[in-house]
Amino acid sequence: MTVAPLTRNTWQLSRDAVDVRRPVLPRRPVSFNAQPQRLTVDLARTATVVVDMQNDFCHADGWLSGIGVDVSGARAPIPVLEKLLPALRVQNVPVVWLNWGNRPDQANLPPGVRHVYDGDGGGNGIGSTTSPSGSPVLQAGAWAAAVVDELAAGPSDISVDKYRMSGFVDTALDSILRNLRVDTLLFAGVNADQCVLATLMDAANLGYDVVMVSDAVGTTSPQFCMDATVYNVRQCFGFTTTSADLTSALSE
Repeated sequence: MTVAPLTRNTWQLSRDAVDVRRPVLPRRPVSFNAQPQRLTVDLARTATVVVDMQNDFCHADGWLSGIGVDVSGARAPIPVLEKLLPALRVQNVPVVWLNWGNRPDQANLPPGVRHVYDGDGGGNGIGSTTSPSGSPVLQAGAWAAAVVDELAAGPSDISVDKYRMSGFVDTALDSILRNLRVDTLLFAGVNADQCVLATLMDAANLGYDVVMVSDAVGTTSPQFCMDATVYNVRQCFGFTTTSADLTSALSE
């Protein structure tokens, strides 16, 4: 079972004294093939961030499909994650689900964010019920914002709503990760060149070690967008690996 944030980051209290030393997390190093170099991480200080694997982006009745986008690229990570996430959970690596989940009143959304999803102002974007499912687009608590059925969250997984391309802006993500006492983040989800990359970049800028699992991310964008994303992750921010290399190392 994944260790909860409040268990990882806690004080020892008594009536007369407080011990502010945090619990010791025994090191659990694991090494695996990565690019641009082979990588060793400490599983005790690692978490997995799965971005936007939700119905509105990955389901045939979701918003993206409803506006004519081929969602096969967004669905590509599903079978990979079906195998990878259980292997990570067995190793007590926390899984954080980061999904668009907007307030119904959209009070925290600036015009630029709303425009991305309703470019012509026709009222078919965030919060509308114009998708095939009729679920309010990208709205917290709605079917549209739920993780696809194939990837149901585990009982100890953590869910975070986001409101921008980056999951660190205006959310509790950074606080949760710091309470988990993690240094290294494994990234999966969609779209690789948009929300995954934006979140990964912010993570790197905040000082986290970032690793993108290349076959556990997908995109509905052209292939050159994926190619540029992989290049920039390796060149500027961190590392890429594959689910096969990672799971092989976990099983040793």
